[in-house]
Amino acid sequence: MKKLFVILLATMVIILTACSSNSTSGESKSEGKIEIGALFPLSGDLALLGEESFRGVEIAVEEVNKAGGIDGKKVKLVKGDALDPDAAQAEATRLINKEDIKTIVGSFSSGISFASSEVAERNGVLFWELGAVADSITDRKYQNVLRTNPPASYFSKVNIDFIKEVVAEKLGKKPGDLKVAIAHEDSSYGTTIAEEAKKLAKKAGINIITVQGYSSGSNDLSSVVLNLKKAQPDVLIAVSYLNDAVLLARQSEELGFKVPVFIGNGGGHTMTDFKDAVGEMANGIFDIDFPQYNINREFTPGMDEFLDLYKKKYGQEPRSGHSIANYMGMKVVLDVIKEVGEVDPVKLKEAALKYKAEPGTLATGWGVDFDSKTGQNKKGQPYLHQWIDGKLLTVWPEKVAVQEPQINK
Repeated sequence: MKKLFVILLATMVIILTACSSNSTSGESKSEGKIEIGALFPLSGDLALLGEESFRGVEIAVEEVNKAGGIDGKKVKLVKGDALDPDAAQAEATRLINKEDIKTIVGSFSSGISFASSEVAERNGVLFWELGAVADSITDRKYQNVLRTNPPASYFSKVNIDFIKEVVAEKLGKKPGDLKVAIAHEDSSYGTTIAEEAKKLAKKAGINIITVQGYSSGSNDLSSVVLNLKKAQPDVLIAVSYLNDAVLLARQSEELGFKVPVFIGNGGGHTMTDFKDAVGEMANGIFDIDFPQYNINREFTPGMDEFLDLYKKKYGQEPRSGHSIANYMGMKVVLDVIKEVGEVDPVKLKEAALKYKAEPGTLATGWGVDFDSKTGQNKKGQPYLHQWIDGKLLTVWPEKVAVQEPQINK
């Protein structure tokens, strides 16, 4: 019995020592670091702008780490590749349960954001959306979702305000006499902007004469183009990703469809890849989107510094405004974490609701003021840009413009 007691005692000591060792190892693993999940489509069809969005986040983190981190702790991004909504759910679950992540940033795509933020909400993890635009992301009034960028309904408002305040006068017509058409890809991104634009147009007395929805994966938009040609609109509101934006432009040229005012809404119409693909056809096209780089610098302090950091790190110019939008959003996230000193979701949410910034004080020109019920930043605004001589210039509103809008009757 005595020998048995000694053996049991020795075994207990070994087990306790091992547990202590593992516990110490676990603590040392996270000691000196602040880990943040970064959930973006880094492969698949959405990878181009998913990676561009992640680059903005990465630059903001490198900037804070070079300045000493947060309370001496380095910030580490734990990546998740969310190529579609199913993968987004799986990756969010992995980050939370296996990586023990308490706060996540993302995600560029509305479908990805909708799926992954739902997982975060169920698990009490704070999810920061820095780029996806579907209103439904924040309309659910989740307790653990915050969004720094403007939603789709804000894009729709810029469409209708611009048509009412600028286009009508330039075309010599009353707003009620204008014929406006909408062509949109049929995911939540395109559908949300189209539906909200219809509602706002009706309130403004503007006639929407046709709405053409289509799959962004389509390889033939000739039926859409022919329907638009038949309607003969004064203005076309288009919502497209890159491939369908290029296809719409090429088939419009082939089938002889011309419209006095063409307004894209982010996605493909923002990208230099679009201009490179369609050449001269891009000139004159308007585009409503996050801030771009030919913009009034007085209203976007910090943008030049961001551009320098981007070019040094990646050896090229930014490919879209998604990088600057995510950079600005991530800086807000890091500011809030600095204020709290940790990544406790409850404390971060409380601090975020107190965080305020006025328009014209951040690199995007946006302000920050989170709605306490929805988590939506109320002080972000899309701007109107136009392709002129191969460059995407900010043209409206005046506070951010570097060029007046060019409209030919």
